[in-house]
Amino acid sequence: MSVEVVASGPPGTDRSESERLRERIAGVLERARERTAALTDAVTESELVAQHSPIMSPLVWDLAHIGNQEELWLVRDVGGREPVRQDIDHLYDAFQHARADRLALPLLDPGQAREYIATVRRKTWDVLAEHPLRGSRLVEDGFAFGMLAQHEQQHDETMLATHQLRSGAPALTALPAPAARVPVSGEILIPAGEFTMGTSTDPWALDNERPAHRVHLPAFVIDAAPVTNAQYAEFLADGGYRRPELWSARGWAYRTEAGLTAPQFWLRDGNSWWRRTFGVLAPIDPQQPVLHVSWFEAQAYATWAGKRLPTEPEWEKAARFDPATGGSRRYPWGESEPTAATANLGQRHLEPAAVGAYPAGATPTGIHQLIGDVWEWTASDFTPYPGFQAFPYREYSQVFFGGDYKVLRGGSFGTGEVACRATFRNWDHPIRRQIFAGFRLARDLTPHESERAAS
Repeated sequence: MSVEVVASGPPGTDRSESERLRERIAGVLERARERTAALTDAVTESELVAQHSPIMSPLVWDLAHIGNQEELWLVRDVGGREPVRQDIDHLYDAFQHARADRLALPLLDPGQAREYIATVRRKTWDVLAEHPLRGSRLVEDGFAFGMLAQHEQQHDETMLATHQLRSGAPALTALPAPAARVPVSGEILIPAGEFTMGTSTDPWALDNERPAHRVHLPAFVIDAAPVTNAQYAEFLADGGYRRPELWSARGWAYRTEAGLTAPQFWLRDGNSWWRRTFGVLAPIDPQQPVLHVSWFEAQAYATWAGKRLPTEPEWEKAARFDPATGGSRRYPWGESEPTAATANLGQRHLEPAAVGAYPAGATPTGIHQLIGDVWEWTASDFTPYPGFQAFPYREYSQVFFGGDYKVLRGGSFGTGEVACRATFRNWDHPIRRQIFAGFRLARDLTPHESERAAS
């Protein structure tokens, strides 16, 4: 769908700048909606209303929830317009109904949900064309529109995870992920010192990414690439799931109770491992990053490898620190938005790319694929930054602080570009495996290495 957005700012404003902002907003909203449509049109109506896993919503709930949030924020709040369907607000409030209970709700059927989100979107276009995009923090630089584009892409990734959990014939198609272009291995030394973590200037950054603050870290070493399927298979072959000494007490209890023997969706066939990916069964690609592992599995592997998971500040410094300037970049490669040459994002592919597939996306220090491919578990709990302020609502981040959540960084092949940057923070329970998560390892310096780094 092509949308003509007309700038209507007050006299004296930079019309071209206003037009560019509106065009950007229209673009990210359109791309998110195209992806939503592709994910929901790919299956039958009976599959849309089914609950494919008790830990996931029916796809039709996500569809109408996307529209309801857009109505609440962009149509009613920003636009000041009359409600479209105020009577359904409670059905699509994520905090009122657990995912396992949503199937029993009187939800909109697929046809009603599609009609509803289309009606809301038409009103959103009117608001975008008419609003001056200034006057409050909520609309400055188009924040509310960017927030809703990110929200829709986040639910698109959630729906993609639901597709992975559904049974039956494959419903999604995409180009195969690229092969390696350069060899990548080894570790990268990150020197001691301060860096700027978080942001106070990125106009569409969400509240938990703010404010920017200085963090001092001792020197550490981080792997140049995430852990691959081949490396993880070595852990399996060495009895990693049968050795309690490699696991934390909680992790071993979870492994035992859940009967874990390998990453989710891995199947053993003789001496080889296969993985089911969106209904397609194929041998694992040894060069791709491992995914569908919980935080506990990542921690056990790290212990087996004699290393550890990086902390969240370590991960961000590795991803953002520019040794030439001492500053922090928006992305590992610089300030420019992600492209198909720098990162595997946006469901362009339905799997991680091989390690070494994106040399243009590497950091100046030589760390690869920090953005896209797989979310990377960190060692850190999800907590607020110093000076945190909930905005525009406490339910996005604040209510999750202090809970049983671990931070993930970097995005996956299923993360939308608008919802991914080197400051972006994701979080989930340490038992979760349906998400597109992997990890890379870090370690402290040895005394000898510390002496060399200090000299």
